Amino acid sequence: MSSSLDQEEPEPPQIKEEEEDHCSSQEEEQLLVKQEIKSECEEIFVIHNFSTQMKKHTEEKNYSCEICGKDFTVSSRLTVHMRTHTGERPFLCKLCGKTFKHSGSLKAHTRTHTGEKPYSCTLCGKSFSRNDSLTSHVKTHTSERPFSCEQCGKRFIKSGSLKVHMKSHTDERPFFCEICGKSFNRNASLNIHRKSHTGEKLYFCKTCGKRFFTSSSLTVHMKTHTGERPFSCETCGKSFNLSWSLKAHMRTHTGERPFSCIICDRSFTCSSTLKAHVRTHTGERPFTCKMCGKGFKRNASLEAHVRTHTGERPFSCDMCGKSFTQSGNLTAHMRTHTEKSYMIMYSTY
Repeated sequence: MSSSLDQEEPEPPQIKEEEEDHCSSQEEEQLLVKQEIKSECEEIFVIHNFSTQMKKHTEEKNYSCEICGKDFTVSSRLTVHMRTHTGERPFLCKLCGKTFKHSGSLKAHTRTHTGEKPYSCTLCGKSFSRNDSLTSHVKTHTSERPFSCEQCGKRFIKSGSLKVHMKSHTDERPFFCEICGKSFNRNASLNIHRKSHTGEKLYFCKTCGKRFFTSSSLTVHMKTHTGERPFSCETCGKSFNLSWSLKAHMRTHTGERPFSCIICDRSFTCSSTLKAHVRTHTGERPFTCKMCGKGFKRNASLEAHVRTHTGERPFSCDMCGKSFTQSGNLTAHMRTHTEKSYMIMYSTY
């Protein structure tokens, strides 16, 4: 008996000549189209993703939302979009209980707990938890701002930032708080606002224990401990820990006051200052002390007031060690040292 190794291999199934021609012509057609697409957008795709990419160029959108009419190229994007209407957030963080609409958002959020920042800038070494954050950051080195507003000419690094900005022209605020009725131009802003009702502060400073609603607020706060002020004014040399603080400061040199009150026509350098000013007309005091019920026009005023209950005095003088509840009081106190120094110098002559 001959062994199985001696047996002849079965011949592969025969393909009819016309079928063979049809397959090869299809492959050639796909290759040609792929080459055309590559010259247009410089991206190459595997066959199973290729039809999705084609729809981006042909603007073919076969999937429509029955609620708002928005169209999508693929059904999966429609499924994700529907969650903005239903409020469904099926992806749960096991560490803090926060929920998300996208699995990718959950993955990025998990890194805020682990501290993992796998995306690094090759120019300055700064690292990020999300790839899109790195992409936006790189543009700060190149000064590239490809997205411009057709109404005022302002330019942006991200298309999403432009979309949010456009709502400042239309005054569109489609996201409403179901508890107090306050409206917002971004869903993210609404989510942050909701935490003001629940008191939920998941992000805390490991140095002083202070808690925050958002990770970005914690990042800003950490600079008060490190003293980091990376944004400098080219006119006077003053430095800031936030880019928008530098932008607002620059207006003190240019005299620009782009935020105007529609009630009294008074104008301001910052939108937040305008909001606080408008409350002097409306009498609104949305920030309330939970200990005594006193209301305030600004959150910063509430925070300073709460310290009168807790006794916290976080602002300390480096020269004498005296501490204060507000940074403004510390600034005023520092002048007593400079005035004393001046008096001593003056008395020696």
